[in-house]
Amino acid sequence: MTRVVQVPASFDYQAFDQFAEAFGEPGDERLLFDAHATHWASPYGLVGLLAAGQWLAEHQKQKPLFTIPQNRDVAHYWARTGFFRHAAELFELHGKVPHVASTGASDVLLEVTPVRGASDVHDVVDKIQDRAAAILRELGLEAQATMGFAMALSEGCQNIVEHAGTGGWVAVQAYHWRQRLGRRVAVIAVADAGVGFRASLETTYAHRVGERWGDVAALEAAVLHGVSRFRDPGRGQGLAGIRRYVERWNGKLSLRSGTARISSPIAKWDDDGPMDDGLASFPGSQMLLIIPARKGD
Repeated sequence: MTRVVQVPASFDYQAFDQFAEAFGEPGDERLLFDAHATHWASPYGLVGLLAAGQWLAEHQKQKPLFTIPQNRDVAHYWARTGFFRHAAELFELHGKVPHVASTGASDVLLEVTPVRGASDVHDVVDKIQDRAAAILRELGLEAQATMGFAMALSEGCQNIVEHAGTGGWVAVQAYHWRQRLGRRVAVIAVADAGVGFRASLETTYAHRVGERWGDVAALEAAVLHGVSRFRDPGRGQGLAGIRRYVERWNGKLSLRSGTARISSPIAKWDDDGPMDDGLASFPGSQMLLIIPARKGD
């Protein structure tokens, strides 16, 4: 039996809950990811798709099916991000994958990239340094924003290595966010198909909160209190550093795991609340960082 998972027509972080609900809790049935009507996907959507495919690859014997977007511009963009190159290993693709030649300068600051170990994290940061400096200047941000951007990217990827128990994916892009801000933003999206924050922190922190332990408490512990599953002094401060960086540049940090999502800090332009609970469950964790251009830039 084959079950269809509808990929949202506009697949960004706001549509992720819809995708998670469609994904559900796969059993033995084969899944068909139907993206033929998708007309836009953010880096967050693309790494989320790959995390879903990775989870299925690790838990099912049969490859899921995937229909490529009919809109050729959309398919071309997905190819340019490197999505199809990795998706071909996880899905049985249906439709024509566009051939994309290297174009040099691009709004794709970092193609969709696998993160499986510490060496991958170093490679990711090395690749992004120069591009990040250029795009942050375009956003009207000061030079010191570049170092913090690389730190946030590194810590986001490091969370996969330390907490997921498996690999994950990262992508970085800059684009004009017309719907929400009407200006350009730099976006970091990180997703994995691992155990999630609740399972990762359970042995070191669950006893402190007792019956309240769950996805919400785990995210609060990681993001607000700097808790790590490692007992070494100084561990667990990576997410706190990301929070401070995002707050300084009026950005957004969102972290989703299991059935909960935390957003901290809350930027003035952001309509999301600090915590969402009771969401459709989804494997692993998904992180989003948005750094907007200075107003009027």
